[in-house]
Amino acid sequence: MSTPERSERPDEETPLLRSPSRSSSTQSARTQTPLPKLQLSLLVFLQMAEPMTSQCIYPFVNQLIRDLGITHGDEEKVGYYAGLIEALFFLTEAVTVLQWSRLSDHVGRKPIVIVGMSGIMISMVLFGLSRSYTMLIVSRCICGALNGNVGVMKSLLAEITDDTNISRAIPVMTVAWAVGSTIGPLIGGLLARPAERFPKLFNRPFWTIYPYFLPCAAVAGYVLLLMIAVVLFMKEPIHQDPPVSEADVAQNVPAAELAEGATIEHDESVFPLHVPETKNDHPLPLREVLTGRVILAISNYATLGLLDVALLALIPLFMSTPIKLGGLGLTPATIGLCLGAFGLSNGFLQMLVFSRIMEAWGPKRLFVVSLASFIPIWAFFPLTNALARAHGLSNGVWMAIGTQILLMVIMDMAYGAIYVFLISSAPNKRSLGATNGLAQTVISLQRAVGPVLSTSLFAFTLEINILGGQGVYVALIALSGLALSVALRLPRKPWKND
Repeated sequence: MSTPERSERPDEETPLLRSPSRSSSTQSARTQTPLPKLQLSLLVFLQMAEPMTSQCIYPFVNQLIRDLGITHGDEEKVGYYAGLIEALFFLTEAVTVLQWSRLSDHVGRKPIVIVGMSGIMISMVLFGLSRSYTMLIVSRCICGALNGNVGVMKSLLAEITDDTNISRAIPVMTVAWAVGSTIGPLIGGLLARPAERFPKLFNRPFWTIYPYFLPCAAVAGYVLLLMIAVVLFMKEPIHQDPPVSEADVAQNVPAAELAEGATIEHDESVFPLHVPETKNDHPLPLREVLTGRVILAISNYATLGLLDVALLALIPLFMSTPIKLGGLGLTPATIGLCLGAFGLSNGFLQMLVFSRIMEAWGPKRLFVVSLASFIPIWAFFPLTNALARAHGLSNGVWMAIGTQILLMVIMDMAYGAIYVFLISSAPNKRSLGATNGLAQTVISLQRAVGPVLSTSLFAFTLEINILGGQGVYVALIALSGLALSVALRLPRKPWKND
């Protein structure tokens, strides 16, 4: 009868670090800290702003280049100029984002967020008013140079949550990105050229001279309202210095819980993904932040970003290019609907199945499978064009587009998986800004290359007729294979913090 009592009473044989099974029961019994709803809501709306501002121009940027006469009617060169616009945005972001992220470790997150939002707002207004290619480039470079939010938001999320509630916050941010990815292209596609689409409401000459100002102004207005809310309501995270015992570290959240809010039993895969803050934590020099595991996590994040932005730049170019030249000949409004459909289905399906897949497979297997989906995605481009050449915009074409969108949803799950590795690689909590800043710097460089790579290859293979204009897809499939070789170097389980 005394056995049960004795089993609960520690003695000299009781291990200092609890076993995984006991850790799981204790963890489940711990009271979850309530999420800071107002602060999390501000982060959600900030998260939505990022894809809205970057993707709202995708449905019409290729048509804008044609309208401005930059290519002098040469359809085959549209890809070069469209890719360069996005490449310069990411290049300027790569130059400055690390400095913004490191500065936020010292002066606070809120001032950097406000500066970033100001840059986005100014950039969108200038883009909508641009009547030359030079002004298009200048407006995007302003946005890239002043936008430090991309790295800071990840640090903010880690700071307003703890190991008991971060698993509920991550899925909310995933859905916010999906909603922004849905709204952005819809705004760009449906509000472009309002004088033609809504002549009774927009009958002034201004809307004919600046046919793409309305979608840019709509997004800028959203950012302005959000910036006012940030000024009024965002609280600067306060760093505390609680001592952290080994037992506390051993009880941190597992990979699947952090990534998508799954409820699973703890086992030997437990790791402190929510980076603990100890009394000795302080921002580390970059040389100390660049550990081997940080470099490996960032490398995989960068290859994913390279392929992803190459895809996002190629889709509207492919869809807007005439069928005879290898595309589909769709209008900006239809392109916006297609991109919006991806954002909507992505948010819905990720909420429905992501946590289950993460629980069953773990982050590495999910990342590898998601990354591998790029290969059939590239293959569907020439297949869809072949169907359009043979049967026009038939049901077969739309089924192919739908299948490609589904594959893109699978691909997008790679971001949740690699985020597990990226955050678990951080040396300490006070270096989250530097870690995320480094990651964003590298991925921004890759994203600068991605649009130029895919759109220029598209134009180049058309111009000299490589494999009947389909050589771009062979090259991108080969690049996806190289990315998979990097992904296989990740450990089977995310790192534990020492």
